[in-house]
Amino acid sequence: MSGVRLNRRLVLERESAMPDGAGGRNAAWAALGTIWGEMTPRSGREANIDAGTVARAGYRVKLRAQPQGHEGRPRPGDRFRSGTRVFDILSVQEEGPAARHLICNVEEEVTP
Repeated sequence: MSGVRLNRRLVLERESAMPDGAGGRNAAWAALGTIWGEMTPRSGREANIDAGTVARAGYRVKLRAQPQGHEGRPRPGDRFRSGTRVFDILSVQEEGPAARHLICNVEEEVTP
């Protein structure tokens, strides 16, 4: 049985509202820290949006678990960044009864 290879450097980002200077707020992404994970490709698909067709590629990311409520624990709606690539986090679950790892199902949007 092979061990987990946490060899992909990912930056965890969370959306936050920032003042826009005119009394309103703009959405901005704030980096929460660096996480090392193991990425496994999943299926991909095409999606039609207003701007045209985009490809959406799914991945499974395994990483060391953080306790519930910890600021560094990923949650749905957050995202991972790896260089210029962005992966939207769709779901987060604990792996196995010992919950030593988290499994994040993520999706990357690729435009032609």
